[in-house]
Amino acid sequence: MQEYYKILGISENASIEEINDAYNRLKSQYSKDRFLEGEAGNEAAKKLTKLETAYSEIMNNINDSKDYNDANPSFDAIEKLIREGRLNEAQDLLDKFSTRSAEWHYIQSVVFYKKNWNNESLKQLEIALNMEPSNSKYSIEYSKLRNKVDADARAFRSGNAGYGADGNPETNRQMGGTNDCMTFCATWCCMDMLCSMCCN
Repeated sequence: MQEYYKILGISENASIEEINDAYNRLKSQYSKDRFLEGEAGNEAAKKLTKLETAYSEIMNNINDSKDYNDANPSFDAIEKLIREGRLNEAQDLLDKFSTRSAEWHYIQSVVFYKKNWNNESLKQLEIALNMEPSNSKYSIEYSKLRNKVDADARAFRSGNAGYGADGNPETNRQMGGTNDCMTFCATWCCMDMLCSMCCN
């Protein structure tokens, strides 16, 4: 790609405006010079052909890069949305990625974790860790989440209060109070009835 920029006489860091200015200036010059007699005309015609090729390649490369960046937003932007609690927007950006790296799966696991979808989060961490087994960040987060999921499963199996039929905390809470409250009320009514019977 460097040689194409040299043909236009500009640096690889040139802006699109600079690229277009250089192309239009040289095209105008070579278009006139190609009508010169002898070798000068032939040389100008060759330069014009090289110029067209160089400009086309440069612009195609810029457009390809733009399409890639549009389709693949930065992870920094997604992490910022996660920190702000804008999980749906973060998911929308993740869904735009055409290639899904280990880091993509790690960020996806974070989104799932923030939504309290621990099993789904764990699966994404497993994928990330399989893709990059030596990544200590993935390994540490996987171990912590694995322990949490296992602890939740044990608590559910032992019938600890606070876990519903689906294994998630808070599921068994009902509108207007908890099952504990209902149990207390029922017990109170029974005691009241017994006292009434004894006192009569």
